[in-house]
Amino acid sequence: MELKEKLLSSFMAFEEKIDFHQELHDVRSQAIKNFESKGFPTKKEESWKYTSLNTILKNDFSVFPKKENSIEFKEVKKYFLHEIDTFKVVFIDGIFSSFLSSTTHDGLDVCLMSSALNKPKYKMYIDEYFNKVASKEESLTSLNTAFASEGAYINIPKSKVVEKPIEIIYFSTGAEAALMVQPRNLVIVGENAHVQIIERHQSLNENPVLTNSVTEIFAKKRAIVDYYKVQNDVQTANLIDNTYISQKQESHVSVHTFSFGGNITRNNLNFYHQGERIDSTLKGVTIIGDKQHVDHYTLVQHATPNCESHQNYKTILDGSSTGVFNGKIFVEKEAQKTDAFQKNNNILLSDKATINAKPQLEIFADDVKCSHGCTIGQLDENAMFYMQQRGIPKKEAKALLMYAFTSEVTGSIKIPELRSKIARIIADKLGVKMGFDL
Repeated sequence: MELKEKLLSSFMAFEEKIDFHQELHDVRSQAIKNFESKGFPTKKEESWKYTSLNTILKNDFSVFPKKENSIEFKEVKKYFLHEIDTFKVVFIDGIFSSFLSSTTHDGLDVCLMSSALNKPKYKMYIDEYFNKVASKEESLTSLNTAFASEGAYINIPKSKVVEKPIEIIYFSTGAEAALMVQPRNLVIVGENAHVQIIERHQSLNENPVLTNSVTEIFAKKRAIVDYYKVQNDVQTANLIDNTYISQKQESHVSVHTFSFGGNITRNNLNFYHQGERIDSTLKGVTIIGDKQHVDHYTLVQHATPNCESHQNYKTILDGSSTGVFNGKIFVEKEAQKTDAFQKNNNILLSDKATINAKPQLEIFADDVKCSHGCTIGQLDENAMFYMQQRGIPKKEAKALLMYAFTSEVTGSIKIPELRSKIARIIADKLGVKMGFDL
């Protein structure tokens, strides 16, 4: 049975085993109808023209884990930011792990989506926020909405500065021959509140995994949200990450995406402005090789005056890997005084590596400052020669140049311990040991 048919036939059984109210049933039903109509995206769609899911969909994925699996902390300690204390929300094969999680907190509402979707005390928030900024048309987002059951629910109250980062980690044990999981996260950050969140998806063996994740983030007036995505999975893991962000007046939201591992990774990142003096930051570093494929699709919709957005994506490709950057800035007629900047720089280390870059500006306002730039090239041979002449071996010289290339992005990480961790991952990707952190 093809995966689409398996999902459609599983939908009624899924709804029967969960508690839900009528409004959610209607939302799920409409979502599964949209997925049934559109199916999985293909390269015939403009936004997917450089990314094919055909090889992934040949796997016989289980759409629900057959049993609940456990993991010892020592087995996965290296994946956590253990240098400092953090709140932890951990899932194993899509199921919450109370053993690995640490959500004891003061004044925060950090719980499970399953609780938020089903308990009366959360109904007001679910009615107001769930599926309100996520696309109703995008087929994979609709698929996630139809099966939305588990994930992280985070509600930061007004004026609360969260004292330590929140880590959301999804582990796949590989107990199934092939598994599809569909986590759903909802993050609500109140007026003047500030939170830092780190998200990671990690497989623990080589069995194929397909993760179709959706995250909705709502930043109220003057809220500050720093969101970090660490993607360094095994090369049989596939991730489709759909993130939708709604920003109110004077809010600041930054999303850093670090894509190092996995087979096929697709990041859909969408920002929507709903007030003046908003600041949106989108940054990413991609370092891949072999036949890996990473696709960044970004959208910033400027709908209000006096707002800013800044995009900066760095990509290093080796082997027969493929990178995609499809960035779109949309400025509506009312969004005067917009300042929007987009930059995408790419280095090809192999003749077989490929990059597809498509920066887009659609501007309907006349008093704006918008720019975009894209470069594709190789490492500077003169700089390599200069460094080797001063006693630096070629491998280390190459790594130093690539560190410098990525530092514009990594240097803006606001959690020092995470910045050091990313530096170590980059050094490992480059096959060198560095005597310093970024």
